[in-house]
Amino acid sequence: MQNELSQHDYLALDKQLLWHPYTSMSHPSPQFLVDSAQGCEITLSNGKTLIDGMSSWWSVIHGYNHPVMNQAIQTQLSQFSHVMFGGLTHKPAIHLAKQLIDMTPEPLQRVFFSDSGSVSVEVALKMAIQYWHTQGKADKQFFVTPRSGYHGDTFAAMSVCDPENGMHNLFTGALTQQHFISPPPTGVNSPVDPEYLAEIRHVLTENHHKIAGFIIEPVVQNAGGMRFYNPDYLNHIRSLCDEFDILLIFDEIATGFGRTGKLFATEHSNICPDIMCVGKALTGGYMTLAATLTNDKVAFGISENGGVFMHGPTFMANPLACAAANASLSLLDSTDITETVAQLEDWLNQALSPCLSLDPVKDVRCLGAIGVVELHEPINLNDIQPRFVELGVWIRPFGRLIYLMPPYVISQQDVQKLGEAIYTILSQ
Repeated sequence: MQNELSQHDYLALDKQLLWHPYTSMSHPSPQFLVDSAQGCEITLSNGKTLIDGMSSWWSVIHGYNHPVMNQAIQTQLSQFSHVMFGGLTHKPAIHLAKQLIDMTPEPLQRVFFSDSGSVSVEVALKMAIQYWHTQGKADKQFFVTPRSGYHGDTFAAMSVCDPENGMHNLFTGALTQQHFISPPPTGVNSPVDPEYLAEIRHVLTENHHKIAGFIIEPVVQNAGGMRFYNPDYLNHIRSLCDEFDILLIFDEIATGFGRTGKLFATEHSNICPDIMCVGKALTGGYMTLAATLTNDKVAFGISENGGVFMHGPTFMANPLACAAANASLSLLDSTDITETVAQLEDWLNQALSPCLSLDPVKDVRCLGAIGVVELHEPINLNDIQPRFVELGVWIRPFGRLIYLMPPYVISQQDVQKLGEAIYTILSQ
């Protein structure tokens, strides 16, 4: 089939058969056929090469077609690609669990693997509810979370996403009604607002008897608006959760593995959550895999009196995915990730700061390997995406945000080209 069809034929079949994410079938956004990818470049079937500013939704941190990653998967494939994780175990999963526990805050000592970031959030919420059930507090079945948050597209995860301005307001009536507070005030270096803490205290005072957990994206609210906030809020939230007997859950799916300048965003604060979700860059963008880490309090709280945690994905701890993750984490460990990302932050600032002079631009902000150009008005994706491709870059904006989350191995020259492309489009 590959030899019989032209690029045009493939794209026609794609339009006829495939339903892409966040896309209308009747008015689909344009799709671009990829032939290969290497390092920080994506090569289309027409021969055009694009600098990748997205890390394929923030996951391909070491670049594409990395020889160490490739070899890890090939080696595991020659042994076995998958076995069920019920009653069986394997070395890649054991090694990966040890690596995760060694690199995350010390209280997190137990690892539960799942298929995707959204499912790892489902697991975290189920852990919290089941924990309180085993403690004789079965009424604690709800969650507190800030607005402007995003935690995934599955049902429980959707229930803790922003119910009005997020992507899932259509489903509000079908979702569990959670307790929402205002988003954290923006500004990494802005002083903590006592009125915001008072709002959290009020919600917890009124509802703590039915609240199982407080879930938040640490330091950066990502798909809900690329909002950066003072990490000291996390220290205060930890204290409030302890005071009101509520589990604290960090969603590090987007922020983990160096993206904010620390290995994990929680390291910007002085505390540790009870439960932490990781995914996306866990496997260096090679395979789908996520993990939910927790402490002994939660793990043994659920397990006492013969209790078992009621979750078990078919492809849990897939050996190929675990092998990829082990290779990815080893690559991270072999570099000074803090220094690498700090340099990348400087490059992003230099590349994007000229956009501040443009009328459509409201703000430019960078943190770690995240660069954001916020506009006054939303952009039309179907219009702007092909224009970026014409300029030789792969950037996928949403709403009022044009942002970059490039691979960590990107060059300063390529970061500059990404910034110049954004400036060119916005100045037209």
